[in-house]
Amino acid sequence: MQDRGNGIVIAYWASTALTALLFAAPGLALVLRDPHFVAEMTRLGYPGYFLPFLGIWKVLGAVVVLIPGARYLKEWAYAGMIFDITGAIVSRAAAGDHGPELFLPFAIAGLVALSWALRPQDRRLSGSSPAPATS
Repeated sequence: MQDRGNGIVIAYWASTALTALLFAAPGLALVLRDPHFVAEMTRLGYPGYFLPFLGIWKVLGAVVVLIPGARYLKEWAYAGMIFDITGAIVSRAAAGDHGPELFLPFAIAGLVALSWALRPQDRRLSGSSPAPATS
């Protein structure tokens, strides 16, 4: 295994732990139908039946980025997180939000991208592929 340096390892785990927290907490709030989250999602135009569905996927994504292995699931989880965040940005913009309300989803997208980019080789799809044959 290649030595990645303590700074990169710390940055990876910090960004990944924060990413997981920023998806698990609202995910649980949606599943449990926290009144604040229900009101905000209603304001953004989402129907009530959609909240537990979205919440479960958020929690599952948070778990997957933390567990070892599961390389294919990790790629799907990171992609799902970006889909979720871009949906949040579009929903907020369509609801008339601007400024700080839009900054947070962009910041979270950057955090997700940082976690994805810094993940170790054993958490990447490319790490599981055999080297191409040469002629």
